[in-house]
Amino acid sequence: MPEEHEIFTLKQVATSIQKAISERYHRLYWVKAEMHKLNYTNKGHCYPELVHKEAGKLVADMRGQIWKANYDRISKNFAEIVKEPLRDGMTLLFQVKISFHPLYGMSLDIMDIDPTFALGELHKEREETLKRLTKEGVINANKSLKFPLLPKRIAVISVESSKGLSDFYSVIKNNTWGYNCFFMLFTAQLNGDPAIEAIQAQLKKIEKVKEHFDIVTIIRGGGGEIGLSCYNNYELSKAIATFPLPVLTGIGHSTNTTVSEMVAYRNAITPTELADFLLQSFHNFSVPVKEAQRIVVQESKVVLKNANESLAQEIRVFKGGTTKTLQSFKHFLKDHSKNLFLKSNIRFHEEKKELFSENERLKSGTKKIHNEQKYELNHWMDQLKKEQTNFVFQMQNQLEDVRLFLHQSLPKRFEKENEMLHNVERNIRLVDPREVLKRGYSITTLNGKLVSSTNPVSKGDKIEINTFDSVIESEVINVKTTKNE
Repeated sequence: MPEEHEIFTLKQVATSIQKAISERYHRLYWVKAEMHKLNYTNKGHCYPELVHKEAGKLVADMRGQIWKANYDRISKNFAEIVKEPLRDGMTLLFQVKISFHPLYGMSLDIMDIDPTFALGELHKEREETLKRLTKEGVINANKSLKFPLLPKRIAVISVESSKGLSDFYSVIKNNTWGYNCFFMLFTAQLNGDPAIEAIQAQLKKIEKVKEHFDIVTIIRGGGGEIGLSCYNNYELSKAIATFPLPVLTGIGHSTNTTVSEMVAYRNAITPTELADFLLQSFHNFSVPVKEAQRIVVQESKVVLKNANESLAQEIRVFKGGTTKTLQSFKHFLKDHSKNLFLKSNIRFHEEKKELFSENERLKSGTKKIHNEQKYELNHWMDQLKKEQTNFVFQMQNQLEDVRLFLHQSLPKRFEKENEMLHNVERNIRLVDPREVLKRGYSITTLNGKLVSSTNPVSKGDKIEINTFDSVIESEVINVKTTKNE
C-alpha cells in the first residue's frame, strides 16, 4: 500500500483557489486586451473572449463577463464618446475584477471600459494607414486624376434607402438649369466592418466597366456619426486612393476626416454639398460657353453692320459717280451738237453765198460750166450731210458705249460687294471651334490647359486630345523639340 496522503475533494480545491484569489485580487484592475469575440446573449449579458497576442501568436486567453446593467451603461457611454459600437477585434482597456468560480473557472468581471483608450487605438489605426499610404506613394493618386469636364455618368455606392442618397438625387435632378446626369447605384453597407469588404467589392465591379462612367461617389447620410472607423481601414483607403476614376465622398459627418475621405478626389461633409459641387462643375463649363456664344453673335453683328455700311457707302459713291459721268457726257454731246449745228449753218450760208456769187458769174458762162458748178455744189452738199451724219452717229455710239459700260459694270460691282460680304460671313463660320475640329484638327490639353510653350508636356504626362466627336486620353512617351523658323 502507498503511504497515506492527505486527500482533498475537487470542491475543496476549487473553494481554496476561490478564497485565495478573492483575498489576493480583491481590488479592481485595468487590463489591456483584444476583445476577440463579444458573445452578446439574448438576455443582454455578454461573455467576451479576451486574448493577448505577441508577434502574431496567441499568448494569453481568458473569459470575461459583462452583466446586462453594466453592458447597457458601458456601450452607451462608449458609442457617445468613440462614435463606434463595441465590436469584435477591438483592443480595449478594461476595468476588471478577477474572480474564480468552482464551476466556471477563472474569469474577469468587466466593470467598465475606457473609451478614451479606444479613441487612441482608432487614431493609431488611422495614423498607421496614412503612414503606409504615404510610404507607398499613393496617398494623392486619386486627387491627381484629371476631373472630367462634364461629370454626367456617375457610379453611386450607397444604400438604396439612404436619406443622404435621396437628398443627393434631389439636388441634382431638381436643379433649375436643366443639367442632366446618368446614375447607376451599386448597393453596399456603409457602416461598420462589413462596409470595408462591401465597398471594395463594388469598386471592383465599377472598375471592370470604368469606361462607362466619369466619376464614382460614395454617399452615406442619415446614419449619424457611429460606425465610421471602417473608413480608416488600410485596404479600403488604398482601394479608393488607387482607383482609376475620381472618387468623391459624402458620408455625412462633421468629426475628424477619415483616411478614405482624405485620399478621395473630393470630400464633402454632406451628400447635398457633394451634389452642389457637381452642379458647380457644370456651371464652370456652361458659363464660358454661353459668354463665348454671346461674343461671337455680338461681333458677327458688328462685322455685318460695318460691311453693310461700307457697301451702302460704296453704292452711294458709285451712284454719284455714275450720275456725274452721265451728266458730263450729256453736256458734252449737247455742246458738240450745238457747235455742229452752228458750224453747219455757217458753212451752209457761206457755201450758199459762194454759190450765188458763182451763179452770177456763170450766168454769162457756158452750160457746161454751169453744170460742173452745179455738180460740185451737190457734191459738197452730200459730203456735208455725210459728215454731219457720221458725227451724229459717232456721238450716239459713244453714248451707247457709256450706257453698256454702266449696264455691265454695275451688276459686277454689286456681285463683288456681295461676294465680299459672303467671304466675311464664311470667315466668321470658320472661326467656330467646332468647325475647326470638324476639319480634322484637335485640341490638346494638359491639366485642363492648352499645351503651349507656357504649359509644356513632359514624358509620362497624361494629356487629353479633343477631336470633333471624341476625347482621347494619352500618356506622353517622348517629347521631341522642333525648330520653327
